[in-house]
Amino acid sequence: MKKKNLAAIVLVIWLVIISIFMLLAHSINIEIFFVLWLIGILIIVELIDTRFTLPLYLRYLKYIIAAGIVLFGGIVAQKVLEILSK
Repeated sequence: MKKKNLAAIVLVIWLVIISIFMLLAHSINIEIFFVLWLIGILIIVELIDTRFTLPLYLRYLKYIIAAGIVLFGGIVAQKVLEILSK
């Protein structure tokens, strides 16, 4: 099995586990889901990253991660502003 196929399967399993726990807790929060997705994808990319070559799919995946980190920064800034406004 290729690494990118295995990474996709693992990421889907990770997201299903997160969804199940959120449903069981009766607390569906898209921000928490996004942060846990970002953590999962960061771990997967770190595990499948090669040392000397960078496959095309990994390069595109790193662009998605960069966008995710920017969105994460926005979420953190929003939460900080919420806390400071109280």
